[in-house]
Amino acid sequence: MTTLNIEQWGLFETRFTGPAEGNPFLDVTFSAHFTNGDQTLKVNGFYDGSGTYCIRLMPTALGTWNYTTHSNASALNGLTGSFECTAPSAGNHGPVYVHNTFHFAHADGTPYYPFGTTCYAWTHQGDAMEEQTLATLKEASFNKMRMCVFPKDYPWNKNEPPLYAYERDADGNHDFTRFNPAFFQHFEQRVGDLLMLGIEADIIIFHPYDRWGYARMDADTDFRYLSYLIARLAAYRNVWWSLANEYDFMLEYKPMERWDRFFQILMAEDPYNHLRAIHQGHPEDMYDHNKPGVTHVCIQHPQVRQVVQWRKQYGKPIVDDELEYEGNIFYPWGGISAEEEVHRFWLMVLNGGYAGHGETYMHPDDVLWWSKGGVLHGESWKRIAFLRQLVEAAPGGLSPEIDADSGVFPRPVSQWLWNRYAGGFSGDYHLLYTAEYQPRTLMLWLPQDDSYQFELIDTWEMTITPAVVRKLAAPPSYAYPAPGRPEPTYEVDMPGKIRMALRITKR
Repeated sequence: MTTLNIEQWGLFETRFTGPAEGNPFLDVTFSAHFTNGDQTLKVNGFYDGSGTYCIRLMPTALGTWNYTTHSNASALNGLTGSFECTAPSAGNHGPVYVHNTFHFAHADGTPYYPFGTTCYAWTHQGDAMEEQTLATLKEASFNKMRMCVFPKDYPWNKNEPPLYAYERDADGNHDFTRFNPAFFQHFEQRVGDLLMLGIEADIIIFHPYDRWGYARMDADTDFRYLSYLIARLAAYRNVWWSLANEYDFMLEYKPMERWDRFFQILMAEDPYNHLRAIHQGHPEDMYDHNKPGVTHVCIQHPQVRQVVQWRKQYGKPIVDDELEYEGNIFYPWGGISAEEEVHRFWLMVLNGGYAGHGETYMHPDDVLWWSKGGVLHGESWKRIAFLRQLVEAAPGGLSPEIDADSGVFPRPVSQWLWNRYAGGFSGDYHLLYTAEYQPRTLMLWLPQDDSYQFELIDTWEMTITPAVVRKLAAPPSYAYPAPGRPEPTYEVDMPGKIRMALRITKR
């Protein structure tokens, strides 16, 4: 008999025929235990329609995996099988987890720096536009996509979806006890398409913008839906769980204890411990991200310099996935310039956090990237890709200079300057950003060392050029007198232009 080979962190799937009568979604329980040496994973299966039941596993270790099924239906109970887990292929680094408190890495240790975008309802636009979105993503440089499971009812997003999450009768009434497998098959196909592009799927499980009844399902229906989603999708290595877009807009009918319970279900039923977060609308209604179920902070806030405080407050990675969007719609949250979008990315990243992109330009057919996907019309995405290249070339995730005695600026001048500029460092690597300011020179207090390399970066033109740098034997005439404090050691010529950056490395 031929042995089935599945690569580590790939997707193993096996299907069985079982009961189709009654309501299998309610009546049949189905799970399996997978073992490999002393490792055991319990995986819930799911009903996929037409009498078909499915079990999926993301194998986390090399070697032989054996499984045994468990069910209250005799036809599905006690079934056994095995497969061989082989080495991962090139580009497969496993799922993403938290790394070094404020950053991320794949399971094999490869660093991961999220530079994501938002296309809330892109999987509900029909194949032609969805394929266009994928083609755009292939050319762009985003490595994370925020996307809703359910369709969305919102300005610029009023079309009816091709598929519905639950079975419907002739009058359009949903049966919330019966999932529509075709809906979830299509959704997971798109998750798989993102996986092939190297993009993490940041899956938004609930949202308030709804006319189909999904947002106001009762607690038992919510819990059943969440369990079904985990059973179907957890085996995809590129999955992140985002419990909600703007959860606080649903507190009237989904109270706080239900959101806490959602986190508990994710922790109990996802055997791979995928990343978990939740997103708020109003800044004053942030979820308590200190709760243990939250792996990282997903936030919506235009005041991105607060990332320094959020790091202190939560001690977890910070991702401002809605720092407002490049576009020209009526609402200010979707009307900032490309320059401002890029500027906020630089402030977030150099202060030790991460950011998310969105684009909301008016379109005659209401095809806005942020809602439906399609093509990108703006300019920020190219500069975000440039920043991603710079960050990935760094020796590790950046820590904010504002809290550190890194040697660039001495205290107390450092606190005053970093509240205006921004800077991130990793060891001897420094990346400085002048933000809204346009100096013609920068003084630095780093130890004089001929192994330093100074490079000037134009964040908009996306150019990197050697900086003109002078070692100082004495402070320049414009230096503040500072008795008892270190004297500056370098002077760097700057172009007198806003939003420039200086990269300092050691050869």
